[in-house]
Amino acid sequence: MAWRSNLSKNLKELRILLCRISPASAPARSFIEKNYKDLKSLNPKLPILIRECRGVEPQMWARYDMGVERGIHLEGMSETQILKALEDLVKVGGSPKA
Repeated sequence: MAWRSNLSKNLKELRILLCRISPASAPARSFIEKNYKDLKSLNPKLPILIRECRGVEPQMWARYDMGVERGIHLEGMSETQILKALEDLVKVGGSPKA
């Protein structure tokens, strides 16, 4: 999982939106609990923003150079699928046309 250390090279910011109590956000909450520390230690200068709001649909947003943003809706995804979605967002940022 070498791509994890490329977050700060390929992204300018990572935002995760979720609800603190909704069952739809449970996998996203679990993903954060298990992966945040590792991602932040590998990318200490990358802003990783966790936004909690009652009733919000779980989402993950990546901001690249020039203000380009891409988002993924996380509802119905497992933790493994969320990790794969993050990996895809990182790889998009590493491509010449983000």
